[in-house]
Amino acid sequence: METLIESFYAAFNKCDSETMIRCYHDRIIFSDPAFGMLEGEHAKNMWRMLCKSQRGKDFRVDLKDVKLFDDRATADWEAFYNFSKTGRRVHNIVHAEFLFEDDKIVKHSDFFDLHNWAKQALGWKGLILGNTSFFRNQIQKQTNNMLSRFENSK
Repeated sequence: METLIESFYAAFNKCDSETMIRCYHDRIIFSDPAFGMLEGEHAKNMWRMLCKSQRGKDFRVDLKDVKLFDDRATADWEAFYNFSKTGRRVHNIVHAEFLFEDDKIVKHSDFFDLHNWAKQALGWKGLILGNTSFFRNQIQKQTNNMLSRFENSK
């Protein structure tokens, strides 16, 4: 399973969403602070959307540490990119947890400090609002609206 996770992040680093998606089970459940919970094709389309938006840009993913435990694993990874709405540089530090079924990732949960991300991506607005439930709800609403528009444009 370590190879599966390494392949997933190597593909992410290349903005190769289709290789990433092949690592996922059809019943994938994904969650993170920015999107909330996404299932199945919505989770897969999120990666398609994110990779398409970063392709050819100054984007990098570094996989730091993978630990395996029977049918689950954890990984620490970091993303470096310019946030598209502000152009501000972001260095996001993420802890991921995975559950496997049928030699695929069936559950993927990313955890990161949304307040720290907001400070980097949005500046003073993120510093002031980034630690509130209002901000988290607004970010999830915006990202899910972007995902819906992406899915409807396909």
